[in-house]
Amino acid sequence: MTNQPPLTNLLALSQHRRRADLPSADFLHQAAADELQERLIEVNRTFTAPITVSPFPDFWEPALGQPVLREGEDPPHQPDLIVSPLSLHWSNDPLGELTRHRQALRPDGMFLGCLFGGETLTELRQSFLAAETELKGGVTPRVAPMVHIADAGALLQRAGFALPVADIVPLSVSYASPFNLIEDLRRMGETNALARRWQGMTPRALFARMAEIYAERFPAEGGRIIATFDMIFLAGWAPDPSQQQPLRPGSAQASLAEALAPNLRSDDGKD
Repeated sequence: MTNQPPLTNLLALSQHRRRADLPSADFLHQAAADELQERLIEVNRTFTAPITVSPFPDFWEPALGQPVLREGEDPPHQPDLIVSPLSLHWSNDPLGELTRHRQALRPDGMFLGCLFGGETLTELRQSFLAAETELKGGVTPRVAPMVHIADAGALLQRAGFALPVADIVPLSVSYASPFNLIEDLRRMGETNALARRWQGMTPRALFARMAEIYAERFPAEGGRIIATFDMIFLAGWAPDPSQQQPLRPGSAQASLAEALAPNLRSDDGKD
């Protein structure tokens, strides 16, 4: 069995994040923060030892009001809540990362995560693909592959979380041009950090043709273009005996037929 090559060049990702200017393009992080806050309210539990894991502590510490650790740092205590906002999609080992979060939690502690997935940046991906195929006769990776929601939910189960839940929040954003979109991605630290990315100079003609295709295929009102961002939210709990457990097969006290019998009686012979 051979090891899978890494998806992400971690050095490039770190450089992109250091150069990011998140305050000028934090609307997606703000949308994620609002959704995460709503989910925490719905849980209706007071967490006494929460932490957030993020490369952007200046945004996330005030956004959620809890201490922030950078990826790879060990929590100083056994937390009862771990929040991982908008970073898991770059992980080279998402299953391993989720497993470490589950192991770090105290029993019946909660994990709450958010990552880009689904159809995120599908318009940019398709436009680059078409332009590069037309001009160069081949393609290079320019937009990271996105996890599907079913796969994300399965990762929670494989990592050992109890009561796993995954849902998706789609967002459509309009931009004046694809170049404005790419500039926002740069400010968010979300530009291409793929390990197999093209590292030479990209011809201007390729960007120009990509922009033409984008505008033709994915127009928005007023001569703008549309960009899709799908945020996948994950929730799971560190196992604990106090949690609800599924019944063992054959442990039911009454059969389904017995339960339904009163509703299945015939009305024949009644007035």
